[in-house]
Amino acid sequence: MVYHLDPRMPPREACVQRHQLERWAAEQPDKVFAIFMDGTSWTYAETLRQAIVTANALRALGVRQGERVLCWLPNSADCLKAWFGLNFLGAVFVPINLAYRGNLLRHAVKLSEARLGIIHADLHQRLGEVDLGLLQEIVVIGGEARPVPGLTVHGADRFASEDETPPELERPIAPWDMQSIIFTSGTTGPSKGVMSSYMHLYSMSKSAPFLSADDRYMVNLPMFHSGGVMPVTAMLIHGGSIVVVEAFNTEAFWPTVRKTGITTVVLLGVMGGFLLKRPPSPDDKNHTLRTCTYVPLNETAPQFHERFGTEIHTHFNMTEICMPIVSAPNPTALGSAGRVRDGVEVRIVDENDCEVPVGAVGELVLRTECPWALNHGYSGNPEATVRAWRNGWFHTGDGFRRDADGNFFFVDRLKDAIRRRGENISSFEVESELLAHPSVREAAAVAVKNEIAEDEVLAVVALREGMSLDPVELIEFLRPRMPHFMIPRYVRVVDALPRTPTSKIEKFKLRDEGLAADAWDREAAGIQVKREKIGQQSA
Repeated sequence: MVYHLDPRMPPREACVQRHQLERWAAEQPDKVFAIFMDGTSWTYAETLRQAIVTANALRALGVRQGERVLCWLPNSADCLKAWFGLNFLGAVFVPINLAYRGNLLRHAVKLSEARLGIIHADLHQRLGEVDLGLLQEIVVIGGEARPVPGLTVHGADRFASEDETPPELERPIAPWDMQSIIFTSGTTGPSKGVMSSYMHLYSMSKSAPFLSADDRYMVNLPMFHSGGVMPVTAMLIHGGSIVVVEAFNTEAFWPTVRKTGITTVVLLGVMGGFLLKRPPSPDDKNHTLRTCTYVPLNETAPQFHERFGTEIHTHFNMTEICMPIVSAPNPTALGSAGRVRDGVEVRIVDENDCEVPVGAVGELVLRTECPWALNHGYSGNPEATVRAWRNGWFHTGDGFRRDADGNFFFVDRLKDAIRRRGENISSFEVESELLAHPSVREAAAVAVKNEIAEDEVLAVVALREGMSLDPVELIEFLRPRMPHFMIPRYVRVVDALPRTPTSKIEKFKLRDEGLAADAWDREAAGIQVKREKIGQQSA
């Protein structure tokens, strides 16, 4: 295959992960690349070695260039090994949400088209509850490997190799080759697997103009989200370093920043607000955090800047795109996502893809100057790919407006997705599980604001004739069927859901009604739903 030198594209060495690792291991072998919470760290030389030996272990398991491999792991050194080892072979990293179970897990496994999975011991038994699709083998790490019906189960010893010889490739890895499939929420259907090339991830990760080789990025978002893989890749582009934490933790945030020398971080949703609620301290500005990407840019952003002295930036991004809108330092237009960056063309359009006037609300669509800088479709879902990519533009499904100064403002999701604590939730998937309850005739899930102005899930249900429903019993019914972050906080029981003449549920009416007097509040009832801690010993 001929690799054509297109001046719009970076060289393979700059954007293909294997070559990034090789480059930095040669140029700065002793510089620390990754720091982990157990006190261990990897230099760039050690990072390359880990990628090579893991790649050889995967090759021994039959993994070939271009093959998709399912990875179900928490943020950890093992997750980096799996990702880097797979990409070193030119194979495809397919991470999935740790909270998946039941139908969501079955759907992700099917769309992955993976023969092999690398699974944490705390998770692998869930596979026994679902259709396995093409999955035949799993490697279990982080604990005991127990049998799973229908699968060949390997222990953690198969995830290791003593062979430090870089594996040969069937062909050179190209910037347009697929490097990962990241699952995101659906619009009117189940979750979609976003197919991402090396060029796409490079374009997304390089879009923050304030990053450099001197930065140390906190990876506090899960690596099954673009918000987790992007910081890692940004530092591989610049030759910087990362600190891998399992998840955002308010109490541990500043001690971790100070101990490890973190210089930059992404704070989503209420993370910044949680940090501001901590009691003021004389040490509030005694830290190394120089920059912070604050999304969305709400009224707490300038408060964060004032109190902690950290430079604020914001942006708009999705798993499918490449951070097309970014801000200048310390933006003052609250609610804005910034302005269009170089290399991207953005429009706000109506339902016919005609551009709307300044100030009007429409759907954000975009395209890039460079080939392969956006996703190249949804795995196993050509219909959704065609819908999103119509008329030569990628359609985000998000409502925006633009002011006369060129600032872009997110208005609302045109799709029926809910965003809670950094997680995108498909209302379709919540509704599917609500409808599985024997008492529920029809159901809708919509976003409502809680007391700190964050989205929460409101479930509105109508019951079958002669049936009753205890909201507590409904929550317990849903617990084993869906991830913790999808379980509704609020429940309303109504006689019938509002519908259009064509029988479509009028969700906007439910959203407008919000938390009506008859809404039951799970938290007010004292029922807490928390994420499981995977790979951690119980206290």
